[in-house]
Amino acid sequence: MTTWQTTPTKTIDVDGTSFAYRELGEPTGVPVVFLHHFTAVLDDWDPRVLDGIAAQHHVIAFDNRGVGSTGSRVPNDIEQMGADAIAFIRALGHDEVDIFGFSLGGAVAQMVALQAPDLVRRMVLAGTGPRGGGGIWKMPFIVGGAYAKAFATRKDPRHFLFFPRNTEGKKAAKEYFGRLAERTEDRSRPISWQAGLAQLRAITAGGLHAPDDLSVIKAPVLVANGDHDLMVASEHSADMARRFPDAKLVVYPNSGHGGIFQYHREFVPEVLAFLADRCASEPRRTPRRKRRARRNDMPSVPYL
Repeated sequence: MTTWQTTPTKTIDVDGTSFAYRELGEPTGVPVVFLHHFTAVLDDWDPRVLDGIAAQHHVIAFDNRGVGSTGSRVPNDIEQMGADAIAFIRALGHDEVDIFGFSLGGAVAQMVALQAPDLVRRMVLAGTGPRGGGGIWKMPFIVGGAYAKAFATRKDPRHFLFFPRNTEGKKAAKEYFGRLAERTEDRSRPISWQAGLAQLRAITAGGLHAPDDLSVIKAPVLVANGDHDLMVASEHSADMARRFPDAKLVVYPNSGHGGIFQYHREFVPEVLAFLADRCASEPRRTPRRKRRARRNDMPSVPYL
């Protein structure tokens, strides 16, 4: 059986640009299209999440324009990123999809739903918030601090951004990076400096943009985050969930950005249940005391 570790990388021409993508699962039914985070390429997806969802669904993950092994240059705004994602999906011949957006990918997913509402059946948004959520000017300090720690300790910055720096978080981070290293052949190219800077500009512009009217998105939405997310505090995710007409919110305790890699064993069944139109568990919200502690601990920003 093909897994995320072994599935081949394919390409498709979209208006003259070669898009790199991978598929998993039986190619039937409504596919689940994955949109990833700031500076991420195909090999930054957690294999347990991709394999888990592909057990019941057709999964498609891709490098958007200018990212990783996909050609061209990354645009400077998330609306164009959304338009590029729509063009890629339609080039594959799909007229209805489920969207899975993590962090910056969650921002792009919202653009897809706003620009092509007929295309989106359901959405899963993890570690993200609404456009115009405020506080975006703080992002360089948060990310810059993580990169400084990473340089000093010779670690990936995601050790400090995606997981809490306690015993449980450090263990989860080590296991996560171990899973990312399982694929040893046919790996995606690392993101370029141009791509990373363009994404940064898009994130900044998104934070300064006027809020979108998310009430026009009628597709059901599952929103997930961790209660110790340095970049997108759970308040941002909760605010976003309230703006959708039909949304469920899941906040994982003692976890960092999105919470989904640290809690992949709980998260995957939650997603499968949501996509099957049933709820695996009641939405879990972070207690008020923890939310306040989180807010005083470190400023947060929408999108990353």
